[in-house]
Amino acid sequence: MSWIDLLWPMISAASFTLAAVHLVIWLKQKSQRGNLLFALTAASVAIISIFELLLMRARTPEEYGDLVRWAHVPVAMLVVGMVGFVLVHFRAGNIYLAAATCLTRLACLLPNFLSGSNLNFRTITELRTLPVWGGDAIAMPIGAIANPWMVLGHVNVILLVLFLISAIIDVWRRGPSPDRRRVAVVCGSMVLFTSLAGEWTWAVVHGHVRGPLAFSPAFLCVLLTMGYELGGDMLRASQLAKNLFTAEMSLRDSERRMDLAVHAAGVGLWNWDIACDKSWFSDHALRLLGFTPQDDFGMAQLMQRIHPQDRGRLDDSLLEARQGSGEFRCEYRIVLDDGATRWIATRGQVEFDREQAPIRLDGVLVDITERKQAEERFRLVVETAPMAMLMVDPEGCITLANKQAQTLFGYSRAELTGMSVDLVVPARLRRAHEAHRTKFMAAPRAVGVGRDLFGLRKDGREVPIDVALNPIPMESGLFVLVSVMDLSERNRMERESALQRDELAHLSRVALLAELSGSLAHELNQPLTAILSNAQAAARFLEHVPPNLEEVRDGLANIVESDKRAGEVIRRLRALLRKERSDYGYLDINEVVLDVLRIIRSDLLNRSVEAALHLAEDLPRVYGDKVQLQQVLLNLIMNASDAMAGVSHGRELSIRTELASSDRVTVSVSDVGKGIAADDIESIFSPFVTSKQDGLGLGLAVCRTIINAHAGSLWAANNAGPGATVSFSLPVNGSLEAFRGTQGQT
Repeated sequence: MSWIDLLWPMISAASFTLAAVHLVIWLKQKSQRGNLLFALTAASVAIISIFELLLMRARTPEEYGDLVRWAHVPVAMLVVGMVGFVLVHFRAGNIYLAAATCLTRLACLLPNFLSGSNLNFRTITELRTLPVWGGDAIAMPIGAIANPWMVLGHVNVILLVLFLISAIIDVWRRGPSPDRRRVAVVCGSMVLFTSLAGEWTWAVVHGHVRGPLAFSPAFLCVLLTMGYELGGDMLRASQLAKNLFTAEMSLRDSERRMDLAVHAAGVGLWNWDIACDKSWFSDHALRLLGFTPQDDFGMAQLMQRIHPQDRGRLDDSLLEARQGSGEFRCEYRIVLDDGATRWIATRGQVEFDREQAPIRLDGVLVDITERKQAEERFRLVVETAPMAMLMVDPEGCITLANKQAQTLFGYSRAELTGMSVDLVVPARLRRAHEAHRTKFMAAPRAVGVGRDLFGLRKDGREVPIDVALNPIPMESGLFVLVSVMDLSERNRMERESALQRDELAHLSRVALLAELSGSLAHELNQPLTAILSNAQAAARFLEHVPPNLEEVRDGLANIVESDKRAGEVIRRLRALLRKERSDYGYLDINEVVLDVLRIIRSDLLNRSVEAALHLAEDLPRVYGDKVQLQQVLLNLIMNASDAMAGVSHGRELSIRTELASSDRVTVSVSDVGKGIAADDIESIFSPFVTSKQDGLGLGLAVCRTIINAHAGSLWAANNAGPGATVSFSLPVNGSLEAFRGTQGQT
C-alpha cells in the first residue's frame, strides 16, 4: 500500500473525528453554534479528501469527470462552513460579502451539473498516470478542455478572500484585544490556503501544472487552527466557571463573618423586597424592634409598632427614597410590648431596575435611645436657660428656640423655627452680620461677640443684646448655639445707677455648651473597597468594543483575591477580640505597602490621586499579621484620599517608611487636604467619631486596636503645609520579645 493510500484516509479520519467531537459539543450546548459550523467544515474536508483519493485512482475520463462534479458539493459545504464560523465565532466580517460568497458558491453547482463534464472541465479526453514520490503514480487529465463557467468559481474564491480580510479588519478596528491574534491566525490561514487552492486548481485545469486536484492536506491545517481556537475558548470558559464557583464560596464565608462583625458592632441589618412586599431582619435588628426570630411579621406589622407621631415621617421618607435618589434616612420611636419607647435610626439605599422602578431596599438599624435622651436633656437645659437661646444650622436657619427667645423677639416658636437668623438682625447691620457669620464658620470657636449689638423684634423695634456663640459639630454639619441676653433692662439699670455710682460692675456672662453624641453607625465597606474598585474597572472594560476580556478576567481574579482578603480580615479581627491566635510572621513592610497600592490602584485613579512612595531600603522585618496591617494601610490611604476630595488639583498622597529608631519601623500616610481640627487630633481614633457625612466612625478605632495588638502605636498630626499625616510604628526583630509579651497580655 502506497503512502497516498495511507495519508488521504488518515486526513479523512482526522477530519471526521473533529467533526464528530464538535457535533457532540453542539448537541449538548445548542448555543455553541460555532462548534456546529466547525463540524460542518471538518466533515466537508473529510469528504473532499475521499474524493481526492478516488480522483488520483480514477481509471477512465468519465469516472474522473463524475468525481470532480460531485466533489463540488462538499466544496460548497466547506465554503459555507468557513463563512458561518467566522461570522458566529468572531462576530466580524462584511455581511454582504458573506452572503455573496455563499450564493456564488451555491450558484457554481448549476453549471457544475448542467454544463460540460463539470464546473472545471467541459470535456476530458484522456487520463494518464503521473509518477510521484515513493514510486507511486496518480491519474491526471490530458488534453482536457476547461469549462468557461470555472470563472464563477474563481469569483467565489476572490469573494471569500475579501470576506476573510474584512473580518480581520473589523476585529482590529475594535481596539487591542486577544481576538486580534486569533482572527489573524484563523482567517489568515484560510486566506492563504484558499488562495493557493484556487490558483492550483486553475493551473491544473489549464494545463500549466501537472499534478492532482488535491488541497485537503492544506485545509486540514485550517481545521487544526480552528479547533485550537475553539478548544481555547472551552478551556477559558471552564476556568472562568471554576473561578466564579470559588468566588461564590468565598463570598458566602465572607457574608457569614461579616454578620458576626455587624452583630458585635451593635448594628442591625434589614432589607425589604418592594415588589413582593417581603422583608428580612437580622437577629439583632429584630431585638432592636422588639420582635423575636419566631415572630411572623411584615412591613405592615412593623408600622403598627412605630410611635403614631412618627409613622407619617417614616412613610414620607420611604416614599421619597422610592421616588427620589434612593437614599433613605429616618429616625423614629418604637413602642415595645411593655410600653417602653426606644429610638431607632435607620439608613438605607433603594435598588432600582432598568425602568427605574424600585425593587429592593437595603438598610441598617441603630439604637440611638441614649443619644436622643442626651438631646432631650440638652433641649431641657436650653428651655430652662435664663436667656434666649437659638440653635442655627450651617445655612443660617434657626432650628431650635426656647421660650425666652419668643419673649425677646416677639415671634412664636413655630415662627422662629425655620426662619433665617438674619431676620432678627436690623437691616442696617445685616451686611456686617453676614460677614462676621462667614468668618466665624470658617474658624468656629466658643466666643462672646463683645460688641454693641441689636436684635430686631417682630414689631420692628430694636433691642440691645449681648451674644455668645458656641459651635456644635453634628452629623449634618456645624451648628451654632447662640446665647442672647436682652440688655434693655441692664442698660436701664446702668443709666439709673450712673447717677449714684461712678462705675457699674460689668455683669458676668454665662455660656452653656453641650456636645451631642455623634452617629452610632458602623462603617462596614472598608474591607470591600478593593472589590468595588476592580468591579468598576471590569465594568468599564466590558463597555469597550469588543469587551477587553483579558482585563475583565484580571479584574475578576483581583475581586476573588480581594474578597478572600476581606473575609480573612473580618475573621482575624474577630479572632483578636476572642483572644484567638492570629497568623503572625516576619514581614517586609515595603511589600505590605506595595500590595495595598495594587489593590486600590483603580480607586486612586478614579479619584485623580497620585501616590508618591518614599520607601526606605534595607528596613528590618517586622513581626505581624500581613492582612491586618494591609487593612490598616488601606483605611489610612482611603481616609487621606477622602480628605483631598475638595482639592481641585495636585492631589498627592505620600507614603513613607523609615527606621525611626533602632527597634521601631514607622509608616506614614500624608495628604494635602484640609487637615484635622486641633481638638480632634486624638478623638478621631475613638469609636463612632467621624468627620465624613456618610462615615460611620469605626475605621480608625479598629486600626488602633490592630496596631496596639502588634505592640505598636498609631497617631495623627497636621502638616506644616496643607493636609495631615497619620503614622504608626511597629517593633522590629530586636524587640520581638516585647512584642510577644504584649500579645500575651492582649
